[in-house]
Amino acid sequence: MQSMRTFNWKLTFVFDLILWAVFVFVSGLGPVSGLFVTEVVMWLVRLIWISPMMLKFIIRRLIHMIPIVLAVVAIGFGLIQLAPGDAFTLMSLDPSIRPQDIENFRTQFGLDQPWYVQFVRYIWNALRGDFGYSLTMKAPVFTLVSQRAANTILLSLTSLALAWGLSIPFGIIAAKNQYNLKDQSISFFAFFGLAIPNFFLAFLLIYLISVLGIRWLPLGGMTSIDHVSMSRIGQILDIGRHLILPAIVIGTSQMAQLTRYMRGNMLEILGQQYIVTARAKGQTESKVVYRHALRNAINPMITILGFQLGAVMSGAALVENVLAWPGLGRLILQSLLERDIYMVTGSIIYGVILLVIGNLIADILLAVVDPRIRVS
Repeated sequence: MQSMRTFNWKLTFVFDLILWAVFVFVSGLGPVSGLFVTEVVMWLVRLIWISPMMLKFIIRRLIHMIPIVLAVVAIGFGLIQLAPGDAFTLMSLDPSIRPQDIENFRTQFGLDQPWYVQFVRYIWNALRGDFGYSLTMKAPVFTLVSQRAANTILLSLTSLALAWGLSIPFGIIAAKNQYNLKDQSISFFAFFGLAIPNFFLAFLLIYLISVLGIRWLPLGGMTSIDHVSMSRIGQILDIGRHLILPAIVIGTSQMAQLTRYMRGNMLEILGQQYIVTARAKGQTESKVVYRHALRNAINPMITILGFQLGAVMSGAALVENVLAWPGLGRLILQSLLERDIYMVTGSIIYGVILLVIGNLIADILLAVVDPRIRVS
């Protein structure tokens, strides 16, 4: 036990490269996905020495995630069953296909069983790594959802980075200049961003770009036609250009909401007694705002970070369809229209897991940023 306490946890960084190589070359994960999984696993291991209490907290939250995921997936599974027909209903309209063949297909995929039997069978297979087979796209659900989820995560994280990067300074400026022209201007744009729907803003920007003739800014999709023939750097820049428009559309509403939160938090903190004391001691206004007020004002913002991930992903569903971004939301809508139950269920599982993990990350960040919070 004493050797565990005296062990230098920084030596564990040696194993990062080894574990990454195992995930990439043995498990078949991509380089970026392998790096992400490697760092998650290794930092959980390092918490044994850094903060055992935090490790227990994370493990407990992950265990609590299991019934939440099961409950949400069960509700989604049941709601899909309430809709009439299934993935083979359209096939029955084809006179060249015999009804007996359609019934055989339903029996083969287990769609002739009650919904709760299908659900239990699906969860049992999912625990063994089998998330089903897409009846309409003729491919494993895990492969399809993983590809689309990566695109949605890229779009969501870019939108959140844009929203947070702009809302925090805007909120500070509005609070420092309460009720004057700067505050009124920022508040106007914030209310505009909250009021306008994402899909309408997407249509509006498409129209403006078309009218203004901004050719370097793509109006839809994720890549250009000649994307494959580009260099590696060119491909990254090409995806970045296509990412600008959807990230602005999704990030606008989140930025407006965060700006209002940040402004309110800063106004409340700037009226506290310790801020008055800091000013009385002769500290500069920038030091009072950025060293004392900002750190306390940003804590409530971190609390809503996890919920924002879910809100961004739900907002991305409409934007993905308008701007033809090949993400998870577009896949879910297509699967719902075609009654592809296994594809919809796999997408729901991904979405719920990302939402719960987002809330867990927010709790961890809050414990790290705010020294008054202790995990016990």
